[in-house]
Amino acid sequence: MTLNAMPSSYWDLPHAGQRQPVVGRAMVSTSQPLAAQAGLAAMQAGGNAVDAALAAAITLTVVEPVSNGVGGDMFALIWDPKSPQRVLGLNASGRSPAAWSSEVYQARFEALPTMPMTGWDSATVPGGVAGWRQLSDRLGRLPFAVLFRDAIRYADDGFVVSPIVASKWAKEAQRLQDEADFSTHFLTQGQAPRAGALYRTPHLGDTLREIASSKGKSFYQGELAKAMCAHAQARGGAMSLEDLARHWDEPVWMAPIRQSYRGHDVYQLPPNGQGITTLQALGILSNFDSDLLGSASPKAQHLMIEALKLAFVNTYGALGDPASMEEGVDAMLSPEWLAVQAARIDPLQSSNFGPAIPPWGGTVYVAATDASGMMVSLIQSNFLGFGSGIVVPGTGISIHNRAACFSLDRAHPNRVDGGKRPFHTIIPALVVKDSAPWGVLGVTGGPIQPQGQVQLLTGLIDGQRNPQAVVDAPRWKLEHKAAGLQLDIETSFSGQMASALRAMGHPSGPPGITGADFGGGFVITRSPESESGTPLWVGGSDPRRDGLVAAV
Repeated sequence: MTLNAMPSSYWDLPHAGQRQPVVGRAMVSTSQPLAAQAGLAAMQAGGNAVDAALAAAITLTVVEPVSNGVGGDMFALIWDPKSPQRVLGLNASGRSPAAWSSEVYQARFEALPTMPMTGWDSATVPGGVAGWRQLSDRLGRLPFAVLFRDAIRYADDGFVVSPIVASKWAKEAQRLQDEADFSTHFLTQGQAPRAGALYRTPHLGDTLREIASSKGKSFYQGELAKAMCAHAQARGGAMSLEDLARHWDEPVWMAPIRQSYRGHDVYQLPPNGQGITTLQALGILSNFDSDLLGSASPKAQHLMIEALKLAFVNTYGALGDPASMEEGVDAMLSPEWLAVQAARIDPLQSSNFGPAIPPWGGTVYVAATDASGMMVSLIQSNFLGFGSGIVVPGTGISIHNRAACFSLDRAHPNRVDGGKRPFHTIIPALVVKDSAPWGVLGVTGGPIQPQGQVQLLTGLIDGQRNPQAVVDAPRWKLEHKAAGLQLDIETSFSGQMASALRAMGHPSGPPGITGADFGGGFVITRSPESESGTPLWVGGSDPRRDGLVAAV
């Protein structure tokens, strides 16, 4: 007997992408083929979904450096069939340097119009490496060093640069061309590598070997930590050995937050991330008809847009390090309060609910599942492209610019200060149905993440579509420009859809915005043909990125 009776249209591919969904007993879906294969190789070597996700994530720091690196942060959600809690959350985001609480640094930031986007004043402690170690120690099967084999090989011997990565690399070369660290490490004669070129990064290979052999400790309390701090001090930064050493045991295992949607429990990590924005939008949408939201009609798109506008306004003024937040998560997800928010939506006309300005960013995401039913939803990032432009000499460590997400508003819970985690854009999602694992998904790209997740989840749940069909579907995204709120509409939407949304009062952005600007979605869900207790999986990967689903 199958677990879920799905309509015959489940396997249809109604959109232009026409990639087939991938089916299998275990799989990895991510944005770069070499990383997906590294994850699958870990499972074939006897590892589980955690080993697969980690091997893929570590490889991504080499083969997709335009969005992540060993100098970034990481979050993960895991369904572990053997754990009493079943759904586990890991926050591996780092804190700002302690010295930032001093009068000197507070005055330094208050003199700025915005938080810096480059240099050491844009960097917090990189938390991802410690998160890898925590995940591996608690839930992995393979020795930690084994997870680095493919990444080290690609760093030493080189990897062939994929097309989307090459395109993003060229854009980042323009942004960071005046940053000496970046140009020395990531450009050749001032140029980014082209698609199809072989690129080597042996210094990063040595760093990965050091991380693998020390189980990450060198990164926080050893030679790599000393190299980072020496570079920070030489460039006027505040990062200290104490800041790094403090993070070694700091990645936090935490209870995820949850929103019920049409009989599915959707999980996110609590703040300092923006996962609550996705949950709040879903809670608002649960007050509307499922058949309508599954229809992909202009009215359905309008309801999702309005729900997300409300969620952005309601959450972005409140999110930051939990220790600084005045409003609790429970109040922000109260069913009664969400019903009041839903009542504010005009079903036929766009409304102005107030300003909310989400930051942009760049990210990689890994979905992994195995034959035991374990699911992993992992996301890591340098924030904006290559991050701060800092590359620690002789190491290949590119440092993120996550501190750019702090606020300079002294009344905001996300105000910049010392020893504090900033607001985070990156959000993994995990879904459970009938107390059984159902799926994992994520969308890369700053403020598109909650917007993309809501579009994917309504397609999967309300529309009852397969993972590939929902990632192929055209998307929209809300952006705040100088002239006000703007709705960017992917060119693959029909002219009728765009006209209908404009008629409802949604101001559309300029034409010609490419699919790469609408994020990358990666999804694995339980197959409707799964027998009870025996998970089979269906995966999709976004044609807007280079990646694929690797499965056995």
